[in-house]
Amino acid sequence: MPGSTVRKRNTSRMLGAVALAAGASLVLAACGSTEDTGASGAGGGDGTGKVGVVLPLLTSPFWQSYNDYVPKMAKSEGVDAMKTVNSNSDPSQQITDINNQLNQGVEGLIVAPLDSAAIEAGLDQAERKGVPVVAVDVAPDQGKVAMVVRANNVAYGEKACRHLGEHIASGKVVQIMGDLASVNGRDRSEAFRACVKKDFPKLKVLEIPAKWESDTAASKLDTLLNANPDIKGVYLQAGGVYLAPTLQTLKSKGMLKKAGREGHITIVSNDGIPQEFDAIRKGEIDATVSQPADAYAKYGMYYIKAAMQGKTFKPGPTDHDSTIVKLPSGILEDQLPAPLVTKDNVDDPELWGNTVE
Repeated sequence: MPGSTVRKRNTSRMLGAVALAAGASLVLAACGSTEDTGASGAGGGDGTGKVGVVLPLLTSPFWQSYNDYVPKMAKSEGVDAMKTVNSNSDPSQQITDINNQLNQGVEGLIVAPLDSAAIEAGLDQAERKGVPVVAVDVAPDQGKVAMVVRANNVAYGEKACRHLGEHIASGKVVQIMGDLASVNGRDRSEAFRACVKKDFPKLKVLEIPAKWESDTAASKLDTLLNANPDIKGVYLQAGGVYLAPTLQTLKSKGMLKKAGREGHITIVSNDGIPQEFDAIRKGEIDATVSQPADAYAKYGMYYIKAAMQGKTFKPGPTDHDSTIVKLPSGILEDQLPAPLVTKDNVDDPELWGNTVE
């Protein structure tokens, strides 16, 4: 559940069109080049029609914020989005939710996959019905999507590793991992582990698989701290679900010391929610990577509208400080920027976490 700050710009206008001899049109759009294909499963209409939006969960402040942004960004991008559907952390339920949306006649789908492999069944159903899909936050391992809107999750793990490594000379650090069935959990975990091994070999990494579950994180961290009271740092792969239980567990053991005081445990998180910013200001944690909830909603809407119009995209830089890349699976991903937030920039008004009421 991650560069420069994403600014809220109008990127939906078209810059021009050049007619080709074959009669097709190549259009330069604000998010890279697109081609009007009219291909099966890629729309080909005028971009109108109902769009279904499937959420992974609503127990995290991050996803609550994304959910709040959805109708606002749908309106700004001219997308007729239906009320969001919450899959409640259940990959099987998510497939059912997708099928229900398809049966309601949606012309497009925006889905935040819970399981990178299991989501293929839902994507296949959408493709059979000719309904384009945009994936948000998590890339599927297989299946057809028009675009993945996501930040570089490898960079999340690397940024956390470097911040801890630069502030801790040696000792034990813990990474509380996400669900390894999700490419996000795998990318963050593997990147953090590899970075520590290569650049900070005096750190010893201890790991807690927590599946994006608060209770699991709390109980396993409590057990780990009992056996390892000399922990020097913690990496939270999702502040939305891990921040509160981590701080509560440390506080209950008398181990929550403010930054700058003896015994302070350096903590780096991921998400960029207001609660993390408050914890940085209080000195309870040291940094977080701001995962752009606002831009996820904005560009999810942008790309689904483009897909419903039959446009496809190519790898390359965009004008919103991101880069479209081709994943090993052949899927395209718009890797949005996700800045590291510390006490030095936590009050930046352009961070989405500072705009949430």
